[in-house]
Amino acid sequence: MNIQFREVDTFNLWIWVEFPQPPTQEEQQYLEEIFSSWFLLGKLGGFNAENLPVQDQGYDLNFFPYDTETSDDAFLAVMHNMGEVEYQDHWARCWFDLGTSDGLALDILLNVLRQFDQEYVPLKTVIIGGVNPDWPVDHFEPESPLADDF
Repeated sequence: MNIQFREVDTFNLWIWVEFPQPPTQEEQQYLEEIFSSWFLLGKLGGFNAENLPVQDQGYDLNFFPYDTETSDDAFLAVMHNMGEVEYQDHWARCWFDLGTSDGLALDILLNVLRQFDQEYVPLKTVIIGGVNPDWPVDHFEPESPLADDF
């Protein structure tokens, strides 16, 4: 699977996924569940590199004293919005407003998509950002059912 980054605007971000052949209904459902799950974790503030006390602790977590006050002081990092996943031939795309979540979110998504490619459904290319000239992007107003749930 090839991973490319184009122009990245985290408040107006398209993620493009190319399959080797047009995806089946089942493959589309898997991808949609990946994006929806990833967005839900981001909407709930899960991608905040400023607040990683367990990661920072290292391997020995026995009797680790988790400090909730320090965690409460971390800058809020939440995703704001997600569009519907769209399909055209071999391609899928989805729009996101990553809000104040940080690069950790994209690393986690790419880890998931790499494993998805290796174990379940082959993916040819994942592109973060930018637009494809053969699939124009009009001014986008998201209509995500998840966007306003929280």
